[in-house]
Amino acid sequence: MDEDENARAARARKGSPFLNTAQAAYYIGLNWRTLENMRWKGIGPRFRRHGRFIRYHIDDLDEWSRTNGQRPRPEVRR
Repeated sequence: MDEDENARAARARKGSPFLNTAQAAYYIGLNWRTLENMRWKGIGPRFRRHGRFIRYHIDDLDEWSRTNGQRPRPEVRR
């Protein structure tokens, strides 16, 4: 990802809460194509259509991250 995109994502957190796919992917630590695939499959974070543009709200990204965390596996004693 271009450094300019990363800077835009950081500024967006301070300004507009809406991120495009590349910014949202960077924000949650995924590749933008992974995020697009998740959206297509219906398993990713909530998104919105603003005209022809897809936008992710930062609060939705945070909520998705909180609710989709992995729990540690229990230790297996042998």
